[in-house]
Amino acid sequence: MELSTAGLEWLVHAAGHELMLFASVGILLIGLDDLLFDALWIASRRAAPVPFSAPSRLDGTIAIFLPAWKEDAVLAATLRRTLAAWDGEDFRLYVGCYPNDAATLFAVSPLIARDPRLRLVIGGEDGPTTKGDNLNRMWAALGEDERAEGRRFAAIALHDAEDHVHPEELDLYRRHLGAYAMVQIPVVPIVGRGPQWIAGHYGDEFAEAHGKELVLRSRLGLPIPSAGVGCALTRNALALLALDRGGEPFRADSLTEDYEVGMLIAGYGLAARFVDAPGTRGGRIVSQGEFPDEWEKSVKQKSRWITGIALAGWEHLGWLRPAAPNEPASRTWLIRWMLWRDRRAPLTATILLAAYAAFVLVTVGFTGEVLLGWRPVTSDAAMDLLLGLNAMLLMWRLGMRGYFTARCYGWRQGVFSFPRALVANIIAILAARRAIVAYWRILRSGQIVWEKTEHREAGCEPAPVTVR
Repeated sequence: MELSTAGLEWLVHAAGHELMLFASVGILLIGLDDLLFDALWIASRRAAPVPFSAPSRLDGTIAIFLPAWKEDAVLAATLRRTLAAWDGEDFRLYVGCYPNDAATLFAVSPLIARDPRLRLVIGGEDGPTTKGDNLNRMWAALGEDERAEGRRFAAIALHDAEDHVHPEELDLYRRHLGAYAMVQIPVVPIVGRGPQWIAGHYGDEFAEAHGKELVLRSRLGLPIPSAGVGCALTRNALALLALDRGGEPFRADSLTEDYEVGMLIAGYGLAARFVDAPGTRGGRIVSQGEFPDEWEKSVKQKSRWITGIALAGWEHLGWLRPAAPNEPASRTWLIRWMLWRDRRAPLTATILLAAYAAFVLVTVGFTGEVLLGWRPVTSDAAMDLLLGLNAMLLMWRLGMRGYFTARCYGWRQGVFSFPRALVANIIAILAARRAIVAYWRILRSGQIVWEKTEHREAGCEPAPVTVR
């Protein structure tokens, strides 16, 4: 018994020290990475903004692509909201469905039969395939309509089945797509009152990502990932992407085809812009929508993002180079830095898991000192320095997250963002594990299936979004 206790003491102290060292170094490196990005964002805010002046306003019909699989609970309400919000605009909304999704077809068919602005596209294969395949079917239908009607659409906007669109969104696209191949507006998750532990952490993350990350990328002229909603591309840009893919602009073998489209545009030398603009009636022009509020659904959704961006995206995109061969090396490394930030989720999750495991072992070791007389762990100056630096970086990180959340949702949600960081970390760890397993299965089977998020009618109506 004595030997067993001694062995357990050694194991707890040794494993705790090694895990803490690994986690501390990893957290320091990632923290410094974030700190450098924050410093660039702060510096860019102080620079005089470059006035925007589009060479011309984009005229013509805008096509809206809305892929759907088992969306009977929300799709009809979304279509009614969208038609009402964009009344008077020149657009056609394509709804991509499947022949074996009778519930969704029955839910939307009465609306589509009554309104010529709606176009139902039913794929030839039973669903689900992939979202990229669904989008390609709508692209093919758009081409058929153009040939039959002798017209050419001006742009394509992307949305999801649960989105709440802004009345001035299409006008914003027209003002900016005359100068840019792609325009992304902020995506704002709908967050109710109270802590909203799971759904609220999406609000925290998007508030910071679309309040800082994409803002800085746009200011630096770097590739901007499409969020798949609240995003519009010129028809010419999608046609250019389709040239290399047998007429299909979206990758049908990708879980994050929207992200890849946004990144590939830069490879063709086309410019993209992130636009966070106020509306004429107050508030910001944003896309709002419901996000999962259950553990399992959140882990599933985030694992799809990690699989598509960090794992399969690395395989599909590699390390993008600027389109022009004479681009400065600094721009090449800036692009690769952004790709690293997009793909670091599995590594970050591993570091977080090691940190939490180290915390548990240190707690066990302290308990052993009090109850079993284990020897106390001697202080390590280097480790103390690492922990001190990481504590300061953590405070900075939480402060930035709280700042952006408060800007978007108010100070109460900004305060809730601090404890929600723990929830976000746990979801990230579980999602990374699931993503690695899912990617391994994809490599073995070669089959990719659309792992969509289940949607339901919003539990609360979105309020106008302002920056406080």
